[in-house]
Amino acid sequence: MTAPDAHDPRDPRDAHDMPPANKDDAEDRVARAAKSAANREARGRAEPEPSLASRLGQIGILGWTIVVPTLLGLLIGRWLDRFFATRVFFSAPLLMIGAAAGLWSAWKWMHRQQGNHHD
Repeated sequence: MTAPDAHDPRDPRDAHDMPPANKDDAEDRVARAAKSAANREARGRAEPEPSLASRLGQIGILGWTIVVPTLLGLLIGRWLDRFFATRVFFSAPLLMIGAAAGLWSAWKWMHRQQGNHHD
């Protein structure tokens, strides 16, 4: 019986720590790494990074996507508070609901954009 911390060369969990069994394994690893690097480079050429103007436009869209529902919630809440003569009974919750709706909408928009960029 071996000690629990003894190294067993047949243990698959330690395969990544060991040198390749033979020269063919090392060449296969190098070939896979080279192919992967070439694929990444080809994808980079096919899909260049968006321009600065495009990035700024995206930031603007995200800002308005969050701000507009927040302000609408506040506007409706203030109107309801004045109509029912309450202080912030409607304004505060509708402000938070508007902000949550805006953040959710921005989240969905970002994921749609990310999916379009990577597909």
